[in-house]
Amino acid sequence: MSGEFKIYTKTGDDGTTGLVGGSRVKKYDLRLESYGTVDELNASIGVIRSYDNGSDVEELLLKIQNKLFNIGSRLASDEKGKEFTDKLVVKTEDVEMLEKAIDKYHETLPELSNFILPGGELSAAQCHMARTICRRAERRILEFSEQTPVEPELIKFINRLSDYLFVLARKLGHDKGIAETNWKY
Repeated sequence: MSGEFKIYTKTGDDGTTGLVGGSRVKKYDLRLESYGTVDELNASIGVIRSYDNGSDVEELLLKIQNKLFNIGSRLASDEKGKEFTDKLVVKTEDVEMLEKAIDKYHETLPELSNFILPGGELSAAQCHMARTICRRAERRILEFSEQTPVEPELIKFINRLSDYLFVLARKLGHDKGIAETNWKY
C-alpha cells in the first residue's frame, strides 16, 4: 500500500461496511462474521508471537499471519473485488507447510493418550485460545460457503491450522518443561 489513509471514514456509521470491490453489507453479515473471526484469529496469533518461542516458530507464525490476511481479503471481496484478490490464494503447499510442522513437533512430544486441559504456560495457553478461535472461524467460513463459493484449500488451511495450534501448544509447554494437565472425568 502506498500513501496514508484515514483511520475513520464515517461510512460505517449507518451499520454497513464496504467490501473489496465496493459493495456494502450490514456489519452482521455472515461474510463479515467469517473474515472478522479470521482477523480475531490473526490478532490472537500475534499475541503468541509476542512470546519468545524460537525463531523457527516465529517465522512460521509470520507466514501464517500473512496467509490469514490473504484469507480475510478473499472473504471480504465481492465479485468486483476478486480482480484484486485473485492472486491471494491458499495453495496445497500452504496446507502441507502446516502438516510438516505438525509432524516435526509431534516427533519430540510424549504420546497423547488422554484429553488435555488448555493451559500450561502463557504461550501454550494462548495457542489453545487461538485454536478455539480458529475452530469458530472454520464454522463461520463453512456456513458462509453455503451461500458463496469458498476455495476448498482455504477451508483445508483453516482446519489444519487448528491442528497446528494444538500441537504448537503442546510443543511450547514441553519445551519449557511444563507438564500437561489431563482431563479428569
